[in-house]
Amino acid sequence: MLATALVEKLGKFYPEAKLDFLVRKGNENLLDNNPHLNQVLVWDKKESKYANLFRLLKAIRANKYDLVINLQRFASTGFLAGFSGAKAILGFKKNPFSFLFSKSFKHEIENGKHEVERNLKLIEHLTDSNFEKPKLYPSAADFKEVKEYSSQPYLTLSPASVWFTKALPKEKWVELIGLKKDFAIYVLGGPSDKAFLDKIAETSNHPNLINMAGKLSFLQSAALMKGATMNYVNDSAPLHFASAVDAPTTAFFCSTTPKFGFGPLATISNIVETQETLTCKPCGLHGKNTCPLKNFNCGKTISINDI
Repeated sequence: MLATALVEKLGKFYPEAKLDFLVRKGNENLLDNNPHLNQVLVWDKKESKYANLFRLLKAIRANKYDLVINLQRFASTGFLAGFSGAKAILGFKKNPFSFLFSKSFKHEIENGKHEVERNLKLIEHLTDSNFEKPKLYPSAADFKEVKEYSSQPYLTLSPASVWFTKALPKEKWVELIGLKKDFAIYVLGGPSDKAFLDKIAETSNHPNLINMAGKLSFLQSAALMKGATMNYVNDSAPLHFASAVDAPTTAFFCSTTPKFGFGPLATISNIVETQETLTCKPCGLHGKNTCPLKNFNCGKTISINDI
């Protein structure tokens, strides 16, 4: 989602160019309706991972690209970029295949820049230095699909996360829901999140709460977030959904910090963290499956009243 900022900028500067976008299988629908894109290439990593990688490389080479831009620091995409046969290849120095790139750039987490700013640096010499926000394009059908939920002021909550230490504790979500009796509340997540979100719904006993886990597509979720009074998210994908449709955002940062460069970009944005001084926070760039100190104070000491 954050990479769509480059699509926006390149589309404006080079409206006649054919822009293709490579994604991992499962994420391709995020790019539906994007007016700047020619085609979306998909890598299926779950079945015949490496056979599909080489098939993808063959297709990339056949397209004879003038320019390939690699925003990842992983070897697989570095391999694809490096052997793409493109006239020019741009990417980050941290990529193991950066020695094959035409031009490589530093990727520095510690300087406090947003990841979008770091990504845009790769094409600054081809465009300009102005900031560009990422953007998703929910269709009219996506907005129609969620219209029935917007008859009264509502909030969305996205409590789940792939990483335990990135997710605000369940009891904090229940506390938050208890303060929002005047709103309809829609709890968002994937099919695998349903059991966890059911527990939050049952414990909170909110009279107007619906667990939407697995009921909406990516872009339908984004459309629902767009119309919300507020969207409450962890440092995870739904945060970037909200940024990409400029939806009001309140983001909880437990073990991580927005200084890493993955904070909200919506016009109306709030960040909530613990007010306690914790020498262990942040405990890493990414989340962890368990708290290394076994206390998860970075999440448990967040005050819902701070909202």
